[in-house]
Amino acid sequence: MKEYAKSINAHYSRIDLEKNILAACESAGMDIQALTREDISAFDEFHIRGRDATRELARLADLRPGMRVLDLGCGVGGPARTLAAEFGCQVTGLELVKEYCRAARMLTERVGLSDKVTFRHGNAMDMPFDESSFDVIWLQHTLMNIKDKARLFKEAQRVLAAEGRIALYEVCAGSVSPPLFPVPWASDATISFLATPKDLRVLFGRTGFREAVWNDVSTPSLEWFRGLSTAMASRPKDAPRPPGLKLLMGSTAAEKSKNLFRNLEEDRIRVIQAVLKK
Repeated sequence: MKEYAKSINAHYSRIDLEKNILAACESAGMDIQALTREDISAFDEFHIRGRDATRELARLADLRPGMRVLDLGCGVGGPARTLAAEFGCQVTGLELVKEYCRAARMLTERVGLSDKVTFRHGNAMDMPFDESSFDVIWLQHTLMNIKDKARLFKEAQRVLAAEGRIALYEVCAGSVSPPLFPVPWASDATISFLATPKDLRVLFGRTGFREAVWNDVSTPSLEWFRGLSTAMASRPKDAPRPPGLKLLMGSTAAEKSKNLFRNLEEDRIRVIQAVLKK
């Protein structure tokens, strides 16, 4: 487990992440003493289709004010802040990467949501929570780094309340293999554990979950990438660039994004959106 945590941190960690985020925001003309969620929207939702995907999944999962949500692999906290600000949820983020945890707390405080969103540094395979602590477990681009998914789902059963559910938006294996590396979640195959949609459905059933929603959203994901490329190409060359996902992906961000798009085009990966009930 220690070696796994070390590998995950080695891939995702960025030196001086908090400092670099604030510097990038300031360079883009933002008031870092009065940041808003809109200011940081270009990088705080580290997944395909960004905040729109978060809102869409939240509606499918019927999230309501007061619900207790556990965001597993929460990154720098963008989805958690969206669920708190727009859906009234009380959100806990659990994240294995220390730098992400620190950045998540800093950003949440600066946008004024610390009363609704908290973050814990820890491993989703051994959650530091009591039984029945949450109404919803949120999995958004997290399972790609989890090898023992059955263990994770058993932990989910333990910490979910009786009528709890999983809201899921994940990258799965496509019909062509292997995927091209590097990608945002892995520089090579050593920490990439993609399951096929079929295998994932079987595994959920074996661990006691029932499907309420299951959608393949690979096509809208491709369309989003194409729209993003068009928008970037049409930007004036002298326009200030908002802080982007390079802050989280590092110097290989362009290559990772290009491979992610190509993997989708060639059906090396698929994107699944689902709601599972306990």
